[in-house]
Amino acid sequence: MKALVYNTEFENNYKLTEKDKPKIQNPNDAILKVTLSSICTSDLHIIHGQVPRANNGIILGHEYVGEIVEVGSGVKNLKVGDRVSANCETFCGECYYCKRGYINNCERGGWEIGCRIDGCQTEFVRVPYADNALNKLPDNVSDLNALFVGDVLATGYFGAEMCEIDSCDVVAVIGSGPVGMCAMMCARVMGANKIIAIDIDNKRLELAKKQGIADYFLNPIECDIEQEVKALTNLRGADKVIEAGGTKETFKMSYEIARANAIVAVVALYEEDMVLPLPKMYGKNLTFKTGGIDAIHSEELIKLISEGKINTDFLVTHKFKLKNIMQAYELFQTKGDNCIKIAIES
Repeated sequence: MKALVYNTEFENNYKLTEKDKPKIQNPNDAILKVTLSSICTSDLHIIHGQVPRANNGIILGHEYVGEIVEVGSGVKNLKVGDRVSANCETFCGECYYCKRGYINNCERGGWEIGCRIDGCQTEFVRVPYADNALNKLPDNVSDLNALFVGDVLATGYFGAEMCEIDSCDVVAVIGSGPVGMCAMMCARVMGANKIIAIDIDNKRLELAKKQGIADYFLNPIECDIEQEVKALTNLRGADKVIEAGGTKETFKMSYEIARANAIVAVVALYEEDMVLPLPKMYGKNLTFKTGGIDAIHSEELIKLISEGKINTDFLVTHKFKLKNIMQAYELFQTKGDNCIKIAIES
């Protein structure tokens, strides 16, 4: 089968090549025929050598939907023919962290698919702990509708959830990329009063405006963000801030635009350590919540999609066949042609 493989011996560290079809290895495994997958920024981090734990020679990809073609003897809730979305995290459901809902920290899993074990940018994928990792899709939820349930949508939900949103809250979201826009949608569903979208790309701000997922749209290149946010919040600052930008500047912005006693939820990935100026911030009494996605709400997200309360289809700006995935990676890396997310058809 064709597969997009990370290998440091390849030019640019990745290549579309031939791999053997996966087999059941453990009773709780399932084999999935991938119908739709996507490219994530985390995949770029791997091929750029920024994820030391990634295994050389693995098939990339962890954002996907498909159809079950084989199940292990220990799989109880799924059967051949089920159409499912996949969680980007592998989790056992039984360890200390899983029982407390912190599946990202599973003692037997974590981010494994497309990092430590073969991923989804291929034709077939083996999914460990299938009963936990795969969620059946209702008939009114298409593959495209569900493509981001297990990763970027879950990350946006995680960011909004960490904010403990109240109905009177003004929520500022830094970064109008896929995660940021998902965070806006989830903040809206959770009852935020007003949402401020912040990005240096006006086209992304225009998209967020067109989709109606935010109320105010600010570009830090064109205005003083701190002053603009204060002007929108009775000079206090945002009640809650979700940092999805991932740069030194956006991290600094996150605590500057927050009001006193606000919550700042950091879901961005950084390439270097970030530093808090604690003496300068003394007395502002901010609560910071950070970390990798805990994608435990897949069922709830599928329900919200089914009910028409969330729709992420607009994030897919381009589609490619698996045979052309090398070109898709080039486009995604350069963000050419206003690319946001790419759907890969196997």
